[in-house]
Amino acid sequence: MNNATFSILNQIPRRRTRIIQCIYVVGFMDLFGVSMIIPLLSHHVKALGASPTVAGLVGSTYGILQLFSSTIVGSWSDVVGRRYSMLTCLLLSALGYGLLGMSTNIALFVLARIPVGLFKHSLSICRALLSDLVSEAERPLVMGHFNAASSVGFILGPVVGGYLTEHEGGFYTSSFTCAAIFLLNTGLVWLLPWSDALTPRTDANSNSSASKASCHENDNHFTSTQQNCSHGNSNKHTTASATAVTGSVTPGKNQRSWDLDWGEVSLLQPAWRQLSSVGSKISTVASSDMWDLFLVRLLMAMAIMLYYSNFSLAMEERFMLKPKATGYLISYSSTLGALAGCLVGPVTKLYGNDMPALLLHSTVLTCCLILLYAAAPSVWHVLLSSTFFAISTTIGRNCITDLELQKGGAHASGTLIGAGQSVTAVGRVLAPLLSGLAQEFSPCGPPVLGVGLALAAVALLLVRVPKWDGRGKRKEA
Repeated sequence: MNNATFSILNQIPRRRTRIIQCIYVVGFMDLFGVSMIIPLLSHHVKALGASPTVAGLVGSTYGILQLFSSTIVGSWSDVVGRRYSMLTCLLLSALGYGLLGMSTNIALFVLARIPVGLFKHSLSICRALLSDLVSEAERPLVMGHFNAASSVGFILGPVVGGYLTEHEGGFYTSSFTCAAIFLLNTGLVWLLPWSDALTPRTDANSNSSASKASCHENDNHFTSTQQNCSHGNSNKHTTASATAVTGSVTPGKNQRSWDLDWGEVSLLQPAWRQLSSVGSKISTVASSDMWDLFLVRLLMAMAIMLYYSNFSLAMEERFMLKPKATGYLISYSSTLGALAGCLVGPVTKLYGNDMPALLLHSTVLTCCLILLYAAAPSVWHVLLSSTFFAISTTIGRNCITDLELQKGGAHASGTLIGAGQSVTAVGRVLAPLLSGLAQEFSPCGPPVLGVGLALAAVALLLVRVPKWDGRGKRKEA
């Protein structure tokens, strides 16, 4: 009997391996297509006759739309399911990049950026889907591999985009190629083995509860109570994950308790009911005790952006480094960041899945590396800081995301990831302004300001981490 049980538990991850690997491919192709376009946007806007001021305003359109849409679309994916929300986002993103390939004036360019700014959240939904598919213990490893696959696409995309740009009409060719990639991703998502996503899985928490129950066999009443609680929690979690993936489940007792908590609706339900459910999810997350995690995310996002904000200019002014050499240094750091995604799982196991401690240590390391870069007396010190900076920031981003999901719960993973992206978008708006002000004083001004923000994040973590348990939740008295 025990052997059969262990056999089933071992088969469940294998049955989900296909869909997880397909999501890795979706993430790779997504950023591969996007990175073909990003380096060419500013040049194309200027080629259309836009002044620097107009070009800046047009460029900010995407960021502003992402700021407001990230949380809404993430919450919507919790309501209607990952499959339909991801298909919608991919199709409308493909439409936006297709329009970009036909943008012969500023008006069409702005029009093309609107659907992309509103619905380019496929990566966030992929992360939410991965969170639905794996247990908390497996999540850091799977998320790290997904980020690594996506980062590889982001590294290779500019190479292909630059090659296409050398030919006549290169920008338009790149835009249509990107649209085709998103359409291909849409087809891949449609053909994903979604039935595997509905397979019940054993969560780490339910395993822990079952283990505690078996340790008290001498007390029959206590043992039966523990087993019933463990079974109920496992069923509720499985139903919640299945509902988030597909947007609907078979009516029953578990679904009833889920609907009472979150008001889950189908894609075919009226828009007002979907909006009501989205608003309910967002308000629940907004009223939760997660301000500390979101504030740490904001502070570190701005610190990292300040590190890179004037990197090329600072290298030229401080060390007389040519742009070509600076480009090699940035590529080296980006490659290490992609490879560091594979280290997240082993490092997490090394810490015994103590994510608050790992977040604190990675934040301290990141702060020290920014300081080393700001005070670097030679290029070799910059190279040293860049090497470990890519690793520490990759681990830190995975830690903060995992803690947000642990603290907020699996039922709102899309909302939580979307809210995190909105917080990061705020950092993207504020960081360039702070960088410009800091550069008025010194080329080292932005990283020095980044050190200050990172120190604030460290201080906040030192105050808050002792109040958390290993899952980022407040310790009970």
